[in-house]
Amino acid sequence: MRNPLSKKIVQVEPSGIRRFFDVANEMEDVISLGVGEPDFDTPWRIREEGIFSLERGRTFYTSNAGLMELRKEICKYLERKIHVSYNPKTETLITVGGSEAIDLALRCMLDAGDEVLIPQPSYVSYLPCTVMADGVPVIVELKHENEFKLTVEDLEPLVSEKTKVLVMPFPNNPTGSIMTQEDLEPIAEFVKAHDLYVLSDEIYSELSYKGKHVSIASLQGMRDRTIVINGFSKGFAMTGWRLGYCCGPHLILEQMIKLHQFAIMCAPTNSQYAAVEGLRHCEDEVEEMRKAYNQRRRFLLHEFARMGLECFEPFGAFYVFPSIQEFGMTSEEFATRLLYEEKVAVVPGTAFGDCGEGFLRISYAYSLEDLKEALGRLGRFIQKLRNEK
Repeated sequence: MRNPLSKKIVQVEPSGIRRFFDVANEMEDVISLGVGEPDFDTPWRIREEGIFSLERGRTFYTSNAGLMELRKEICKYLERKIHVSYNPKTETLITVGGSEAIDLALRCMLDAGDEVLIPQPSYVSYLPCTVMADGVPVIVELKHENEFKLTVEDLEPLVSEKTKVLVMPFPNNPTGSIMTQEDLEPIAEFVKAHDLYVLSDEIYSELSYKGKHVSIASLQGMRDRTIVINGFSKGFAMTGWRLGYCCGPHLILEQMIKLHQFAIMCAPTNSQYAAVEGLRHCEDEVEEMRKAYNQRRRFLLHEFARMGLECFEPFGAFYVFPSIQEFGMTSEEFATRLLYEEKVAVVPGTAFGDCGEGFLRISYAYSLEDLKEALGRLGRFIQKLRNEK
């Protein structure tokens, strides 16, 4: 029989995140600090509306672009939050999570050989989605000394005539780094000077702990060059509802809706009705979750300082990215020993790009009780490593 598989998909590496947790799931007494999933229940009003929509028999397809009621609420939300206006009819699409929007945008914007600037460490989907869209990923290595922020100096040596898209993954998974307006302004000028488009993944926009989140789309001349991607998984604790969205210029969104129509048809109907309720009435619950994450963030940083573990202060998402370079082992070696010797599961930084070597991603989307126990085990492990020197 002939080989049934595409060479492209065979050459794409699987996610480096899952392997550790497949092992951890088979071990007893493991505390996992690796999965990027809120430990909060979805706010009750959202759950209630989802249940009500099923009881009302709302099990039909919505329009391909999504419920108009939800699209209007999203546009109101974005105008309120990032001060950018979009047309709910022609510039807004409801997707199956933010990940689908990333895939759609790249497939609709790239021709074979077009280059995509992908800052790393970052979310694992950008690179494979670029490859599957016949694009060429160009890795931009973010630096610890810059708090993993993106700078024009990082970009200048890598841009070429083939460069078409810049991915902006902020607030960042896995580092927790954010970009302020002051940080974004020179990036926007760079984008305009080189006639690029931006894929701005803002899924963690509600989880910013240093002032309000700023979208690059809000800067002068950037609205029509930017696809804003967001969703309900992180800020609204709706991971399993599988609901995201994107907004951008009609020229691009029209084609994304067409591809979405053929691939997906529409996002889950009851999830869409539930999200309308969330946008209208659940900002207080979202704020309470943000405050709880911030408390956990400060606790982890305090504990790292106490045990002498180097970590810059992240101001977004729910991750910290401590350095383990002092121990002279790879991130994978450190994470493996920590798992087997102390039964704490974390993610090696290299799961998010080669420049993540020497770092770990630790999620604080867990209870303070679990974090305290896990940090106690981590401190014990670090002391053991220092005694081995």
